[in-house]
Amino acid sequence: MTDWITRDDALQALLEHTPATLGLDTEFMRTNTFLPRLALVQADVGGRIALVDPTAPLDPAPLARVLADPARTIVMHSASEDLEALATWSCDIAHLFDTQIAAAFAGLGAGLGYQKLVFELTGIALPKTETRSDWLQRPLSAQQIDYAAQDVLHLPRLHEELARRLEQRNMSAWLAADCERLLAKAREREPDPQPQLALRGAADWPRERQALLRRLLRWRDAAARRHDRPRNWLLDDAHALDLAAQPPRSAEELAERTRGLRALRSAQREELLAVVQAPLRDEDLDFVPIPPQPDARERKLIAAMKEVVAAQAQRLDLPDALLCSRRHLETLLATRCWPIALDGWRRDLLHDELLALLPS
Repeated sequence: MTDWITRDDALQALLEHTPATLGLDTEFMRTNTFLPRLALVQADVGGRIALVDPTAPLDPAPLARVLADPARTIVMHSASEDLEALATWSCDIAHLFDTQIAAAFAGLGAGLGYQKLVFELTGIALPKTETRSDWLQRPLSAQQIDYAAQDVLHLPRLHEELARRLEQRNMSAWLAADCERLLAKAREREPDPQPQLALRGAADWPRERQALLRRLLRWRDAAARRHDRPRNWLLDDAHALDLAAQPPRSAEELAERTRGLRALRSAQREELLAVVQAPLRDEDLDFVPIPPQPDARERKLIAAMKEVVAAQAQRLDLPDALLCSRRHLETLLATRCWPIALDGWRRDLLHDELLALLPS
């Protein structure tokens, strides 16, 4: 039986005797907003399945207190987007066990979906019919309710089996470190200070053009948050590159060149024009340049570094991508600085061998 929670007293009763391990999932919508709109919180509380309705006039404080208790383990699958959705309801998790990450450490493969993992470990085939549902509609259909309940029903069993396998492989501490890093990233509410690094096509641009591109992308992020609209509705990457490469000379030209952007209204267009046309300042020019694409010599070095990663991954029976991505190798080669993402247990495994390959 599944409980439908829409009242404060029902939520209090649900959480009155919360066990040390709690299964959790969310459903949210993000089609026309910057922030996800939390539509449902599913919980397995000691075998009791509850669907908590955030669209009802509920005080989330009791749930927030339970999730923030470091003595409790919150079991979720592929939690990164769910953490962002929960944050909109003032809920922050202290101790996470992500079953997707755990499955990778258990040697089951990287990025394993919930349905596949449930089938792998339990033999139960779950339906996929409601993955694109409108979760904000009320009432939810019987199929939606069943689908939502299934998303947490099997989490305790997955947690038990994966925790056992990780203990056997001496990787429990590695999982804990990766889950804590995931939580720390979710707590970072500040926008990316160097968004231009994602647009590698501008790597050969002059410094001034890269600085202008960064300014445009930072404006886009701030405006998207302020108006709660998707970034690309205000300014997609193609338009950002075009405007930075050849700044418009007038409001009319800007309007013509940005026609079709759904959230770029006249007021936002005026802001954007000011951002594009304002002279660059010293602080604008203090940024990280976009690294160029590796040349032939650098590609050979990256290939050699990937071999080091692959050898360690094979020895540990882990996916290469869990250990180290190509992007991190390119960053290491370009900056000669050890990436923060490779600190901790990854540094112990890879640091000396990878640095030995870099030219002095």
